Amino acid sequence: MLFSNIIRIINQTKSAEVTFLIYGKYGRVLGIVLAGGRGQRLSPLTRHRAKPAVHFAAKYRIIDFALSNLVNSGVFSIYVLVQFRSQSLNEHIERGWQFGGALRGRDFFITVVPAQMWTGEHWYKGTADAVFQNLHLITIYNADRICIFAADHVYKMDIEQMMQKHMEQKADCTVAAYEVPSSEASSFGCLETDKLGFVTQFLEKPKNPPEIPSKPGFSFISMGNYIFEREVLEEALVEDANDPNSSHDFGKDILPKLHKSHRVFAYDFQSNVIPGNDRPYWRDVGTIKAYWQAHMDLLKAEADLNLFNPQWPIRTVSYADPPGFTFSVNDCSSHIESTLRAEGSQVLGATIKKSILSRNCIIKPGAVVEECIIGRSVIVGERCKLRRVIVDAQNVIPPDTQIGFNEAEDRAKYHVDPSGIVIVPMPAIQLRAKVSFPYPDSGI
Repeated sequence: MLFSNIIRIINQTKSAEVTFLIYGKYGRVLGIVLAGGRGQRLSPLTRHRAKPAVHFAAKYRIIDFALSNLVNSGVFSIYVLVQFRSQSLNEHIERGWQFGGALRGRDFFITVVPAQMWTGEHWYKGTADAVFQNLHLITIYNADRICIFAADHVYKMDIEQMMQKHMEQKADCTVAAYEVPSSEASSFGCLETDKLGFVTQFLEKPKNPPEIPSKPGFSFISMGNYIFEREVLEEALVEDANDPNSSHDFGKDILPKLHKSHRVFAYDFQSNVIPGNDRPYWRDVGTIKAYWQAHMDLLKAEADLNLFNPQWPIRTVSYADPPGFTFSVNDCSSHIESTLRAEGSQVLGATIKKSILSRNCIIKPGAVVEECIIGRSVIVGERCKLRRVIVDAQNVIPPDTQIGFNEAEDRAKYHVDPSGIVIVPMPAIQLRAKVSFPYPDSGI
């Protein structure tokens, strides 16, 4: 792992040699995290925040996984490109993802970059346009290679191993590829490769996904994670910016053209090895069903996503919250089973089964919560019964409320996903002034 190597070498070498570490054996490597997505399929969880800022696993945000992968892999120079409803995301990165003291500077930073209309009176038109509008940042950093990674997936990945393959194959661009059964690949952007692993075709949601040459019945889908040689990236982005017919997206526009003239390699994500006897993990949590299921997967005895590996920590903001607390109240005893809890969560004479309890939530006496995701600072009142419910932050559920048992009643009050999962959105804006909020359909 590059990070551990850096620490080891710094301890063994003179200060004059540290300059070599900044450049490293891979040249100057810049990380760009794409975090501007609207995340419409995750609505109403994205009414108040960008998709990468959506809470995950009691105490994290989705973006924490991408940033942790980069930092754990030794990439310490990172720009985060934001756009859609980014305030929550901005605050999260500012509070928890800043290098301090002597490390802060030209080569050690995690910086939020908002859309600034550098190229005209428009916001980012697509993932490629987002990077194109910020090409000056690549120049300022003097990057040799650029890691462009998605912020809206939950994954664990040692990026240095992908970089090693990129260099060994003398690739102009390397795409992280995830192996799925061919019957499931039609919903994704698919990669066709030759026997050596080089991309021969990009197909957006094909009816008949191409199979992996060495593994019939399985196909490669793009994870939306790329490593580019600088010159190749610059040329491709400039050409794309000049194309009036382009949607300015990496998967739809850049890569389908690039592989015809350049060496585009598909990195097999399943070959990635996480330090600590761990295994790689990737999941697209772009729908309510997938988001909920990813949480339920965490509650298995041997979860595919290991949050407890000290050699590959998932980092996040550390708050000064009190410890979690469980207490029996009067005749109501507390029972907690297969549950993930964050700091400050209180279970006061309640029953919790297969659920996620976020920071500073309170579950009051007699309540029964089963297969639920309870958001930050939520209060679940006495004798409530919740089943397969996502309660977003700051909600107060009145005593004796039942959610998840009567679909017609739930639809009248809350948001019900086609999967049957009920979502209680964040409370609407409450104005003190005796006026009506002028944008009732905004979701805020």
